[in-house]
Amino acid sequence: MRPMRTKSRIVAGLAGAVTVVALGVVVQTATSPAQAAAADPYALKNVQIEGGGFVPGIIFNQKQQNLVYARTDIGGAYRLDPATNRWIPLLDWVGQDNWGYNGVVSLATDEVDPNKVYVAAGMYTNTWDPNNGAILRSSDKGATWQSTPLPFKLGGNMPGRGMGERLAIDPNKNSILYLGAPSGNGLWRSTDSGVTWSKVTAFPNPGNYAQDPNDVNGYLTDNQGVTWVTFDKRTGTLGNTTQTIYVGVADKQNTVYRTTNGGTTWERVAGQPTGYLSHKGVLDTAGGNLYIATSDTGGPYDGAKGDVWKYNTATGAWTQISPIPSSSADDYFGYSGLTIDRQHPNTIMVATQISWWPDVIFFRSTDAGATWTRIWDFSSYPNRSLRYKMDVSRSPWLSLGANPQPPEVSPKLGWMTESLEIDPFNSNRFMYGTGATIYGSTDLTTWDTGGQITITPMAAGLEETAVLDLISPPSGAPLISGLGDIGGFRHTNLDAVPAMMFQSPYFTSTTSLDYAELNPSVMVRAGNFADSDRPNDSHAAFSTDGGANWFQGSEPGGINEGGTIAAAADGSRFVWAPKNSAPVYSVGFGNTWTQASGLPQNAVVESDRVNASTFYGFSGGTFYRSTNGGATFAAAATGLPATATFKAVPGVAGEIWLAGGTSGLFRSTDGGVSFAKVASVQAANAVGFGKGAPGRSNVAVFAVAQVDGKKGVYRSDDSAASWLRINDDQHQYGNIGDTITGDPRVYGRVYLGTNGRGIIYGDRTGAPPTSYSASPSRSASASPSRSASSSASPSRSASVSPSSSAACTVAYSVTGQWGGAFQGAVKITNRSATAVNGWNLKWTYANGQTISQIWGGVNSQTGAGVTVTNADYTKVIGANGGSVDFGFIASWNNTTNTNPTAFTLNGTSCAVGS
Repeated sequence: MRPMRTKSRIVAGLAGAVTVVALGVVVQTATSPAQAAAADPYALKNVQIEGGGFVPGIIFNQKQQNLVYARTDIGGAYRLDPATNRWIPLLDWVGQDNWGYNGVVSLATDEVDPNKVYVAAGMYTNTWDPNNGAILRSSDKGATWQSTPLPFKLGGNMPGRGMGERLAIDPNKNSILYLGAPSGNGLWRSTDSGVTWSKVTAFPNPGNYAQDPNDVNGYLTDNQGVTWVTFDKRTGTLGNTTQTIYVGVADKQNTVYRTTNGGTTWERVAGQPTGYLSHKGVLDTAGGNLYIATSDTGGPYDGAKGDVWKYNTATGAWTQISPIPSSSADDYFGYSGLTIDRQHPNTIMVATQISWWPDVIFFRSTDAGATWTRIWDFSSYPNRSLRYKMDVSRSPWLSLGANPQPPEVSPKLGWMTESLEIDPFNSNRFMYGTGATIYGSTDLTTWDTGGQITITPMAAGLEETAVLDLISPPSGAPLISGLGDIGGFRHTNLDAVPAMMFQSPYFTSTTSLDYAELNPSVMVRAGNFADSDRPNDSHAAFSTDGGANWFQGSEPGGINEGGTIAAAADGSRFVWAPKNSAPVYSVGFGNTWTQASGLPQNAVVESDRVNASTFYGFSGGTFYRSTNGGATFAAAATGLPATATFKAVPGVAGEIWLAGGTSGLFRSTDGGVSFAKVASVQAANAVGFGKGAPGRSNVAVFAVAQVDGKKGVYRSDDSAASWLRINDDQHQYGNIGDTITGDPRVYGRVYLGTNGRGIIYGDRTGAPPTSYSASPSRSASASPSRSASSSASPSRSASVSPSSSAACTVAYSVTGQWGGAFQGAVKITNRSATAVNGWNLKWTYANGQTISQIWGGVNSQTGAGVTVTNADYTKVIGANGGSVDFGFIASWNNTTNTNPTAFTLNGTSCAVGS
């Protein structure tokens, strides 16, 4: 959905090793190394969004029914499970050292041996990807893989990635494969089932088209090369080499080549159309026609002219069969997404490349291109008649919250549809990829009888979002996400697709999130969008109900991108460092902003999680601190890594952990004045915190790191004295490291952001850890009260210690108090050996307190009696120490606010504890 889906920010920061220079006592090295990292078993799975990125290829096996693969530009490859209609990720084993393999430029499934599948992997052909490409091969449908490195790069996220397929298997002799290479590297062949490869030196044309030869980033300058390979199966017999092969080339004057002798010699196909690039070449083996779809660019974001052609392989005649020819003023698009109905080979379909407005157009012909019908037509402008209806109820966010004026509709039928495929075994079933999901239908032939086909999302299991930030507050929804391309979500149920991304305003990409640690219903986000589309919208937005609803304030002039933003611990003010603009602060919700002094542009900003007047910043190896609410910053520690991210610890004033890329992990306990390096951590891309282990008062620390020489995802329960690896080699997710956080309510739970594989969350599956002996408590200084007139807030600790015999313990605390109202938090701990599946908690108030707002539960109050029932996402309380939390806002009499002294959970009395 963005002009370009970029690589993770952290990769740029880790391009070279950074030397840490200790100046005085500012940066210190920890003297005692951690113990070698053991493993803690986890169940890892995706937070459900379904889709969220470009799917440039859908590939059906031509021999085995229901064997279908999908390739993505930055999120790897998938196979469809026909039993569940969910996509199974195949490349999660790709790690940080070869993250580019998650860019899949082509995929081939073997019709001779359907167990075999091949992937052409590599994300960028410029310097962004440090590695060359590779051919990955599997003989068990992608369960396990072997790889052969190539002597050149591949571009799964480069211009032209929707053309293809570049990788093809000989349908008669499946030990032979061909690969069309980019960057002038020509055509390559393997004769041993992909183990070794050699260049086809006889192939005459490596292509010459580049989108923009003058692009200074080297992204648009690449020669898009050899773009598709199609075998004519009729010209071989099983076990013998296919003789005739057609090849597409990114050359507007010479776009189709052919061999008729098994690849010994090659020639330009005579009489071919010129002036455009052939995106697709599909052969009808029954009728002997080669169809090509052409466009004036390589796509996938552009294309303004093009044609569809039919080549009679017997006579050599070319016939233009464009639904709307390029010579027509009505043609404002090229063509791609070409497919044949193998059950009825005269039926073909093609998609526009690209018709952003008002929508993509699919054309369908049942007479080999002699006549066409459209999936929609203009009736009386601006109204359209539709041969389809859409049901996006399983992924309602696909409407993007839009309410456009005709002729546009919401949700859109699609965009960037480079792959449109009819099931070779089922004429009623087709799928197509878009910039956000996979759509499809199972009643396609209804089109031919004048009816409306039903199009639904078909992306279950395919999670392709690029995750930029994550927060898990201590109350309310368990997770809030900041995503590239689709903004982000409030996830009230991790296993259900959320209804809608953030609105009011809608950001294309959310670059930063924060919540007020002591008042977590207050949240803030910053992000990007096309300013020309919405010149009156702000790049910062606020919520006072835990992210359920958002509003925007003003913003200073000249801001074009979100940057990073932080909320004070009590939610009373905010500090914002917009990208390429001066940092600013606001008292209140952005009604006015004042420039902060002493903090450089493009700094990373965070807040102290206890002291509402303290904010932190980082830029270029220097750590900054403000003690007056962001008005002024002063340099604290220096000599830190040049590129880093950091987080402040909840509940502990002045404790900060900083992930310094290849320089390692650093910790400060004095508000950033000095940092000590964690000796056992050689590299750290991201750090976050979650609920502490049983028996410990410190938080659990999570890190994307290299510990004792092994890269992975780690947790420490003892402030980095020791580490546990919580992922494994089959779950590495490629390019990770922009963001990680634990869950403050669920011990061990981790939320991991990936760059193209969505949000991963994990829970421990092993036995509960042995309780740690209590570590020294870290007392935090009191945070400022929201009202100067309010009395000191009650202690979070209850005076009654938990009973060892009680089946449950309830910790009730007042976390903030001001004139006429207070905020409370309740934690329920299940001490029994049986999980609680659905609950209600009851108590009685003594001083007339009345709950007005609640999160994490549903409140029912009659007089002094309160009954709180679980929310969907707090329904289950695990056995043997499992817990859930909820919070609320209530009124009080401004005189006495006594805590309840007795609680019942599902009718059973609970101990009162902390």
